[in-house]
Amino acid sequence: MSIARTGPTPPPCVITGGRSGGLAALAVPPSAGLMHGPRVTSRLPGQRRLRPRRRNSPPPTRICPRVERRPGSDGEHRLQDAYGTRERAERFYNDQFRDRLLPRMVEFVRRMEMVFIATADASGDCDASLRAGSPGFLRVLDDRTLAYPEYRGNGVMASLGNLSENPHIGLLMIDFVEDLIGLHVNGRAHVLDNDTFATRYPGHGEQAEGRRVERWVVVDVVEAYIHCRKHIPRMQRLPQKRAWGTDDPARKGGDYFCARTPVDPPEGAIPAPRTPMEAVSGGQAPAPARDPR
Repeated sequence: MSIARTGPTPPPCVITGGRSGGLAALAVPPSAGLMHGPRVTSRLPGQRRLRPRRRNSPPPTRICPRVERRPGSDGEHRLQDAYGTRERAERFYNDQFRDRLLPRMVEFVRRMEMVFIATADASGDCDASLRAGSPGFLRVLDDRTLAYPEYRGNGVMASLGNLSENPHIGLLMIDFVEDLIGLHVNGRAHVLDNDTFATRYPGHGEQAEGRRVERWVVVDVVEAYIHCRKHIPRMQRLPQKRAWGTDDPARKGGDYFCARTPVDPPEGAIPAPRTPMEAVSGGQAPAPARDPR
């Protein structure tokens, strides 16, 4: 006894070999209106179909694994390998190098009264200098930015001139009194006049100690790390009245190193004038009158 099927007859299915266990080729009758022939699929039930890339579409973007750059220069890395200190250096990099100011670093910077700065011009010639002020003269703008003021100085503009050619800068702050510890901050700097700085960073451009700020050096932090206390001497704070902004040669140190009148000038050197009047007149300046008192 046979049982007759009702409804349309399903198309025959041919199983061919394939990696997923077989490709199902469904024979589609011509009456379906499909002209591309049999439909072949290797997808399993529920598996999403991958759409083919269009002929003129760009190739897919390849995502490469991120390569972490070691802190420091190639020169120090070569010397670490040459002197066998790479393991120690890697431990220091991992434990102490940061690309921003941590909360304790921020607190440290805000209580500093001086900072040593290092700059270099475009050819690499270096200059080191000192900036000082009452606690707070160094401004932390955020955890990746700090700034220090530039006051009226000798007019040479050595540090600012270097930064105009080469923005790289190194800062070193040391606590000689309390914790005997130091902080290095390396970064890239740009110079802003006082009005622009006050507009861009409201609340940070106020004057201090009666000193007029001419401009600010804003430093984008790249590296921040500790300077160990092993060789930092302990100093004692003494009361001192500072003559901020004075033009008095004696208070500024005068010719402390006798550079103006060298004892043994080099051969061929032009003798420096002893007084401004002698330099103008070309003759001997009159002796200053004695105080009758």
